[in-house]
Amino acid sequence: MKRWIKWGLIALVVLALAIGIIRALAARKAQQAALALQTAQSAQTVVELGASDVLTVKPQELTRGLPVSGTLKAVNAAFVKARVAGELQELKVREGDSVKAGQLLGRIDPAEYDARLRQAQQQADAAQAQIDIAQRQYDNNKALVDQGFISKTALDTSLANLNGARASHLAAVAAADVARKSATDTRLLAPISGQVAQRLAQPGERVAVDARIVEIVDLSRLEIEAPLSPADTLDVRVGQEAQLQIEGSTQPVAARVVRINPSTQAGSRSVLVYLGLASTTGLRQGLFAQGTLGTAKRTALAVPVSAVRTDKPAPYVQVVDRQQVKHQTVTLGERGEAGSQAMVAVTGVAENSMVLAGTVGTLREGTLVKFTAPAAAAASPVTPPASAPVR
Repeated sequence: MKRWIKWGLIALVVLALAIGIIRALAARKAQQAALALQTAQSAQTVVELGASDVLTVKPQELTRGLPVSGTLKAVNAAFVKARVAGELQELKVREGDSVKAGQLLGRIDPAEYDARLRQAQQQADAAQAQIDIAQRQYDNNKALVDQGFISKTALDTSLANLNGARASHLAAVAAADVARKSATDTRLLAPISGQVAQRLAQPGERVAVDARIVEIVDLSRLEIEAPLSPADTLDVRVGQEAQLQIEGSTQPVAARVVRINPSTQAGSRSVLVYLGLASTTGLRQGLFAQGTLGTAKRTALAVPVSAVRTDKPAPYVQVVDRQQVKHQTVTLGERGEAGSQAMVAVTGVAENSMVLAGTVGTLREGTLVKFTAPAAAAASPVTPPASAPVR
């Protein structure tokens, strides 16, 4: 009886093993079938591309340059300062107001300076009266000398008095001119045309000499001061162009080197390069700008930096050849700017080849593609549509 139980247990174990093996084989066959189905479906997948998803490999003029940055600054700016001390009676402008050169902006109380001018003018008139008296005395003494009634010494004395009166009159006239200028300086005039950037005093305040009243900036001409290392400035020349991205602006702004400081800055040892902006529409003083200053140009086959893939040991680009994606290994050269796009020179890819843009993403080699645009669909497999823009 015990022997029968033993053989029965063995049979159950063998049966369980057999069932497990059968199930494992069945699961493996199902997995292989699913994998084969997935592979077949992947092989039949066709990726649709728009005209903007491809670009043509063509010779590009690459601009190699230096990164520059700085703050926008008006070429012409001025502070209106008080030339005389006194109470600020009126100030007609505020921040943002437009002014013209010579326009009256405000006035310092002129009462004291008008009184000084009247005093100096009266002293000049008194000096003129002394000249008249001395002149008559001289003329009388000269006639008496000619008749022999008085000595020549008296005539010399009257001449000295006349010359002294004339000198006193000239000094009084000069003092009147100084007083007149002080009275004129109570009027605050705009030295340049532009816009008021700051109003630094208020009517009723007493201002000292050289106190700042108003700041005026001329936004028609803006530039940036870009500090560069001495080594980088060796290739910088007046007239070289740059593309700048201005804070808050979506469009790049062209600039040009207009001046180069002949001396290094104390402490930092940097050299200031001044770039004038081609367009100042909508820009303001103080905005931050950064970009690339072109110092050299070279023409070569180039693609956008974003189109180069680096997920393999060697860099490659995705080329569309015979309606399929092909991974073409390339050798990278110099980088530069073409317009406002970062480009890199490449070798290993033929001119006029179609390369997928960086926005498409990585596709498996051999993936079928088709173009949604009619013009692209009718084009040659190696010639991109003429309307396809470079991205």
